[in-house]
Amino acid sequence: MFSYRHAFHAGSHADILKHFTLIHLVKYLQEKPGALTIVDTHAGAGIYSLQDGFATVSKEADGGIIRLTQYIESCNKKNIPVPASIEEYLQYIQVENIDGELANYPGSPFILARLLRPQDRLKLFELHPKEIDILRHNIGELKQAKQIDVYAEDSFARLKGLLPPPSRRGLVLIDPSYEDKQDYRYLETAMEEALTRFATGCYAIWYPAISRRESAALPDRMKKIATTHKRSWLHTELRVENAPGERRLQSSGMFIFNPPWTLEKNLAEALPTLVKALGIDGGAKFLLKSFEA
Repeated sequence: MFSYRHAFHAGSHADILKHFTLIHLVKYLQEKPGALTIVDTHAGAGIYSLQDGFATVSKEADGGIIRLTQYIESCNKKNIPVPASIEEYLQYIQVENIDGELANYPGSPFILARLLRPQDRLKLFELHPKEIDILRHNIGELKQAKQIDVYAEDSFARLKGLLPPPSRRGLVLIDPSYEDKQDYRYLETAMEEALTRFATGCYAIWYPAISRRESAALPDRMKKIATTHKRSWLHTELRVENAPGERRLQSSGMFIFNPPWTLEKNLAEALPTLVKALGIDGGAKFLLKSFEA
C-alpha cells in the first residue's frame, strides 16, 4: 500500500498536465472575492529535489519539466510565440528555484499554497507514513502555513465531511497513484458522494492512461456520473509517445467536473505546444473533449 513515492515521478509530463490545468482552475475561481477552499486528496511530500534522491533514479523530469523549459527557452530566443499560460506555469516552478537552475519541482501542495489569497484555505491529505512527516515539515516552512491543514487520514473517507465548504466555493484535486486497483472504485464512490453534497464544486481528477481495464474505463465512468448529476465536464489527455511494451508512463489525463468555460480554450492553445515540446515519437498527441450540461 505504501510503496508509491511521487518523488520518482516529480516533474514528469503527467505533472505538467496536472499542474498546468490546476493553476488555471484556481486562478479562474479566484476571480470572485469569496473565500475558496481547496482540497488535495493525495498530497505527497509537497516539493521534490531533482538533483538527488528518488527523482534521480527515474529521471522523469528530464523528459518533462527540464525538456519543456529548454523548449520554451529556445522558442523565446528565436522569437517563436508560445502560449502565455505555459510561461505562467513555468513561473510557478521557477519560484522554487534559485538563479534559474532547475533543482526543485513543486508538487501540487506548494503550487496551491503559492496561489492562496488571505481568505483561502488549503486542506492536504497524505497517508504514507514517511511522506506525511516530510509534507508537514515542508508546509511549515511556508508563509502560508497557517492557511493550510495537513491530515494523515484517508481522503476518500474524509472528503464528504468537508463538503460543502463554508463559502460554498471549492476545488478538489483527486490524484491517487492508482497502484491499488481499489482506488478506481473509491474514486467513483467519492465523486457520487461529493456531487450529492456539493454539486457546484469544481473537481479535478488526474489518472494514468495505461493499458489497464480500470484506467481505460475511467473517463466513461466519470461521464456517466456527470450525466446522472447533470454536471458539465471536460476530459483531456496528453500522450508523449506510443511505445507498446514500454513500462514507463506514456500518457495521462485529467477529468474535470464543472470546468470553467475558459479551460477548454486555454488547453486548446497550450496542448499543441506541449506535444511539440514533450513528444518523443510520432505517437505523441492530445485529446480534448467537453460537454455542457
